[in-house]
Amino acid sequence: MDLSVYLAECARSVDRALDEFLPGERVKPATIHRAMRYSLFAGGKRLRPALCLAAAEACGGTREAALPAACAVECIHTYSLVHDDLPCMDDDDLRRGRPTSHKVFGEGIAVLAGDALLTQAFEILAQTRVVPRYPVAAQIRELAAAAGSLKLIAGQVADLEGEGRPATRAELRFIHLGKTAAMIEASLRLGAMSANATSGKMDALTEFGRNLGLAFQVIDDILDVTQTSEKLGKSAGKDVAAQKATYPAVIGLEASRREARRLTAAARGALKPFGKRGATLLAMADHLLARDF
Repeated sequence: MDLSVYLAECARSVDRALDEFLPGERVKPATIHRAMRYSLFAGGKRLRPALCLAAAEACGGTREAALPAACAVECIHTYSLVHDDLPCMDDDDLRRGRPTSHKVFGEGIAVLAGDALLTQAFEILAQTRVVPRYPVAAQIRELAAAAGSLKLIAGQVADLEGEGRPATRAELRFIHLGKTAAMIEASLRLGAMSANATSGKMDALTEFGRNLGLAFQVIDDILDVTQTSEKLGKSAGKDVAAQKATYPAVIGLEASRREARRLTAAARGALKPFGKRGATLLAMADHLLARDF
């Protein structure tokens, strides 16, 4: 398969659906809707939605049925980036190759735009279709748990509190499990839910998502110290400057590369129960590992 074509198709489908789900730019108050759309349609890779759609297909479902979940996870992801870039957090001026929300709309509107995207995610997911094994309430609970204080926000808190001091490998894993892996895992699980997946397939995708999410963040940590801002689409070297807990800082660059390969291999192994149906997810795992690191 041509993964680049698949990812482009997924991105177009998700963008069309998001455009329909979100209020238009001119809907009052127009400023907040412009700010929401500015960040949401800033040219992101749509990785998490693509994983959601691919998981649905791997479980015998359709992209169309998984689209509300895919759009919801992208709204959550974008909200987290808008807030992460704020001066009180990582204080970044560049995201997805252009000025961050607070640089364009001001800090107050950026905070509210993030809040609105977070809320929008649950309104979208509430419109998903009912399946026998997973009622809508279960799907909403899945997303809420991944985005809440025990996972995504937990990782963000630990990340902030870890700045400027040495971190252990266990502390680093806790940060990455919450900050990155939780939403990747939830994207896959929600896609599987839309396809009424069996518990065995859900377990396999959970293991795949956890390892893939950790590998993704290890590679991001590596790229932060090896690539330019132009190539990354965000400010390079920020983690080093802020003395953040990263894999290169804790175990070194070469060991980090080995860890990324180990985690990717573990993710690939988790997909064995899917056979040929897991081909797209396998290709996505290899694609992430092959980023210039």
